[in-house]
Amino acid sequence: MTPSRPYLIRALYEWILDNGLTPYLLVDVAGQGVVVPQQYVENGRIVLNITPSAVQNLQLGNELVELDARFSGQPMHVSVPVMSVMAIYARENGKGMVFTEEDGGGDEPPPEPVEEKSKRPALRVVK
Repeated sequence: MTPSRPYLIRALYEWILDNGLTPYLLVDVAGQGVVVPQQYVENGRIVLNITPSAVQNLQLGNELVELDARFSGQPMHVSVPVMSVMAIYARENGKGMVFTEEDGGGDEPPPEPVEEKSKRPALRVVK
């Protein structure tokens, strides 16, 4: 199966906008292929405001999140692999989703459920 993370990002983005809130992405900049303005990185992470009024050409793809934005007045093309997105949430109330490494999966099937052996009914004499 394909990873669920890009689909969840798109769904939550729409949900946040539908509620009149501001969608933010939390990005781990240590991943390969992350292109963000380094001067705004703190502790290996950057928060991006991806509301339509703040960015242009936003593409929430299956492999990359891409957008054009201005940082201190300077235009920049931002490119973030979907697997580097750590969270998407609303600025105003923090509602959204934090992703774990497992959320990107698709490579490994989930473990099979363990079936319990059924116990046979037993009678016992009570005095």
